[in-house]
Amino acid sequence: MTYQGLIQRYRQYLDLPAHTQTVSLLEGNTPLIPMPRLSRDFDCELFIKYEGLNPTGSFKDRGMTAAISEAVGRGAKTVICASTGNTAASAAAYAARAGLRSIVLIPEGKVAVGKLAGAIAYGAEVIQIQGSFDDALTLVVEITQKTPIALVNSINPYRIEGQKTSSFEICDVLGSSPDWLCLPVGNAGNITSYWAGFKQYNKGLPQVLGVQAEGAAPLVLGHPVDKPETIATAIRIGKPARGEQALDAAQESNGKIIAVSDAQILDAQHILASEGVWVEPASAAGLAGLIAETSQGTLDAKGKRIVVVCTGHGMKDPSIITESFKAPEVIPANYQALIDLVGN
Repeated sequence: MTYQGLIQRYRQYLDLPAHTQTVSLLEGNTPLIPMPRLSRDFDCELFIKYEGLNPTGSFKDRGMTAAISEAVGRGAKTVICASTGNTAASAAAYAARAGLRSIVLIPEGKVAVGKLAGAIAYGAEVIQIQGSFDDALTLVVEITQKTPIALVNSINPYRIEGQKTSSFEICDVLGSSPDWLCLPVGNAGNITSYWAGFKQYNKGLPQVLGVQAEGAAPLVLGHPVDKPETIATAIRIGKPARGEQALDAAQESNGKIIAVSDAQILDAQHILASEGVWVEPASAAGLAGLIAETSQGTLDAKGKRIVVVCTGHGMKDPSIITESFKAPEVIPANYQALIDLVGN
């Protein structure tokens, strides 16, 4: 049978209401890519779970197919979310697929252009607010409590149901859970869902390394960050909606949540690209954390099987690359000029 999306594939494991009407863009089924050079560097078996190959370019599609499917089933006509970018594009795409109206609140000037373009292309009504993501989330929660508009942020429980399927896919490919799972942490829905998925699938439990950016690390600092700042826009969140669950996942797994600098994140982005995997900055945080922990001797990777989750494609935030790009030399359009430049 041809692939029909993650709800169809894993329906027996998903706690979705009977009224759910599947809305799918054939999300999920993303590759688990072996990384041979990184594996040699760490003396381990290392894989990238490349969620950037979901339909809208990020892992958010896993949760959104579930949230929109449930909303359609109960008769919702409009959906709304607060977003730093990826949720906006995903919500807009799945709402468009279902014929629903979508409204997106974003913090003013804080969303990467590639993500904003996606939300606009799919037909969302985009509203910028003066304030942070956390302010935007407070507003959408309030409006959905007072109107029939459906909330599709990660505090929606069906988002977690969809997102946990990535754990199932990892186990299906490897035959069991990895020894370590490394991933970025922003609003903390993803780390929560992965841990729930591994526990439910009963094929072993990894230790979990959650990674925040230093300028947006409330779970590391132990308190909210009023004005989070990081080049990794997808995890620029100062008050994670599922922060307590993320901390529980790290503790239960005998793992940890750490913070890394923007410089470390960009270095990790470059390393991934050097092996052919281009991700947005936030997606490189998991690898940045693994590098930091192994270099400090606080994580022993030797002989282990490690999965690093890369949550979004590099096209989500191309300006990170293009703004530092030096225009190439212009040469005459002839063979001799080319051979003089590149050599034999």
